[in-house]
Amino acid sequence: MSLKAADGHRLGAYRARPASSLLGGLVVLQEIFGVNQHIREVCDGYAACGYDVIAPALFDRVQSGLEIDYGSRSIRTGRDLRAIIGWNAALLDVQAAIDAMDSSGPVAVIGYCWGGTLAFLAATRLRGLACAVGYYGGQTIPFAQETPRVPVLLHFGEHDPRISPEDRDTIARHNPEIEMRLYPADHGFNCNHRKEWHEPSARKALEITHAFLARHLHQPEALTA
Repeated sequence: MSLKAADGHRLGAYRARPASSLLGGLVVLQEIFGVNQHIREVCDGYAACGYDVIAPALFDRVQSGLEIDYGSRSIRTGRDLRAIIGWNAALLDVQAAIDAMDSSGPVAVIGYCWGGTLAFLAATRLRGLACAVGYYGGQTIPFAQETPRVPVLLHFGEHDPRISPEDRDTIARHNPEIEMRLYPADHGFNCNHRKEWHEPSARKALEITHAFLARHLHQPEALTA
């Protein structure tokens, strides 16, 4: 599908719809690798549980449809693209995806890596959300003093070199109402296409996320999806 941001930028997005009952809307935010196979699988998984899901293609501000692999060179490329796009422009695209969910009921945002920090910023700056979930948002610390407007759940790996215990403590100190969970895992532990994948942690985090969504999207059916 196509989205239009407030500044006129048009971007693509991947959409996955539920087959039957609708539990709410989810905006899934990519890592620094694009809306790739893993992100599409995440969307499909939540759609199978009853959510209407949109993943905006945040790289479209630089190159339409861009996907990159998980190698060290690609990581550098992804970080460079993230810096070129900037936080404010990316948030315009996130808001466009949230707005596209206006008929899907309460809306949550779920982000990974770059998207994890964007999920936190969506909770502090954007409109139309019921809650936000961030996985290992390594760039969150500069924004830790911002106050979320909606409930937030953050997942971190205790062996993640990009997010120190001190950083986690800083986020928690500024926002003690945030629900924070820690796993015996590295950065990227939710992605089964990466060597850092840690299946027990990914499974537990997903279980906790479903419960969180059930509470804050007012859809108790999500607990058993």
